[in-house]
Amino acid sequence: MKLINNYIDHTLLKATATKEDIIQLCNEAKKHNFFSVCINSAFVSLAKQQLKNSQVKICTVIGFPLGAMSTQAKVSEAKFALLDGADEIDMVINLGLLKSKDFDGVWKDIEAVKNNMPNNTLKVILETCYLEDIEIIKASELAIQSGVDFIKTSTGFGTEGATLHDIKLMKSVTKNGVKIKASGGIKDTKTALDYIHLGVERIGTSSGIAIVSGKSSNSND
Repeated sequence: MKLINNYIDHTLLKATATKEDIIQLCNEAKKHNFFSVCINSAFVSLAKQQLKNSQVKICTVIGFPLGAMSTQAKVSEAKFALLDGADEIDMVINLGLLKSKDFDGVWKDIEAVKNNMPNNTLKVILETCYLEDIEIIKASELAIQSGVDFIKTSTGFGTEGATLHDIKLMKSVTKNGVKIKASGGIKDTKTALDYIHLGVERIGTSSGIAIVSGKSSNSND
């Protein structure tokens, strides 16, 4: 197993995050050798400056946190984020289309983004707290069909974050090397390890420092 810090996307997605907060996040990521920082797209260029000459990747979110904007808007946001220096993108699935059983609409939305970033990692956020078990399985299958690299549980802004039950459902349908990212509510080492032992390849959390230091956190994400 990799060292636990290598699983962590060190996350700050609050609307009130300042430039100084992003700089601090980047410094923490360098200090603890986290896999990436995960930030809103407006701060990608700033993070790129802060992380130059480091191994820390830049992950950003698009269609966040609702996933309900047009496909064209998601594609445009992704393009600009990549131009600014993003290495990975976490996009939110269109939950309304999924709930409407417009499955073609769901996978085409994802595929349109992936087609514009064939050499970068795309993670699709299912927001599992709003889905029934069968919908989690269907959403996972649609994302995999669309050529994603990861399926991810949560934005951290829904009613609940990752659960072991949801990870097991997602794991049951993963194929073609598609990986799983658990996010939302992961605040301590034990919880992070529980997910990793289930086969999760990435942990999204704002509590990365607490996790690598063996402490718990009061963070909301």
